[in-house]
Parts: sequence; structure tokens; C-alpha cells
Amino acid sequence: MTLSKVHVRANNSATLICPACGAIKHIAAERFLHSRHTLTVRCRCQQVFTVLLDFRRHYRKQTSLPGTYEILSEGGVGGGIIHINNISRGGVGFTVSGMHRIEKDQVLHLEFQLNDKKKTALKKRVQVKSVLQNAIGCQFMDADPMERALGFFLQS
Repeated sequence: MTLSKVHVRANNSATLICPACGAIKHIAAERFLHSRHTLTVRCRCQQVFTVLLDFRRHYRKQTSLPGTYEILSEGGVGGGIIHINNISRGGVGFTVSGMHRIEKDQVLHLEFQLNDKKKTALKKRVQVKSVLQNAIGCQFMDADPMERALGFFLQS
């Protein structure tokens, strides 16, 4: 059975596409918001496939980028090397190798370089939203509009 990921739009609608025949079906996904996000669908061509509904506000691009972090929050000391696994318009997910002192709600300063043609260097202030062992999820704090380079990077 095929598994495909489908982004749910702001109006809670999603578009399902059959991997066998390409038939398109639009669904109202609001009823799945607080329950299951994986659906088994049978197309009119009788193909059965699985769909994972993604309710994130922004598209999240998988990456493999090296970078560094520094803890800016009061009382927080430390910094180190990170590996950025994914990035979106709203935030970033990364892993830290070894021990760290990163905690939820701390403010960090991240520096990393996109692997675009210009090798754009980014410096971003983020707030930690989740810490699961060495996997850290952060939200961008910059009030500035999203950098052009990051926008183009996410579209490529």
C-alpha cells in the first residue's frame, strides 16, 4: 500500500491524488484535526492507498545543513554544532550531537548556510518549542519579513 503526505490548507481542505490513476478528490479535513491523521482511501479505480494529513501551517522542507547555536536566554550558557534536518517559513528542526543545555522556551541564535547557488548565510533568533532528547524544534522570532533567499530555498 502506498503512503503519500498531503498538506491541509488553512481552510481545512485537502486534495487527494490517486497514485494509480491520478484521480483527484477534495476532502474536508477538519474532522480529522483532533483524531487520526492517517487515512486509508479507496479510489474509484479500486486502488487502495494511505494518506498522511499534514496540518502544519507552513510547508516543511527536509534538509541536511550544518550550523551552530548559542543560547541567548538569561541564565542559559552554551552553544555548539547542530545539524538542521528541516526548515519552513515559521521555524526549523535540528539535532544536537552530544550533551546540551537547551530547554523549552529558551531563545537561541542560529547560524547556518543554505545549500543554494549563492551559499546564503543566515543568522536567526529562534524560540525553542520542543526538546526531545537531541531533537530540537524552534520557531523563528524575527519580526522582519522572511528573507528572500529562504523563500526561494523553500520553493526549490
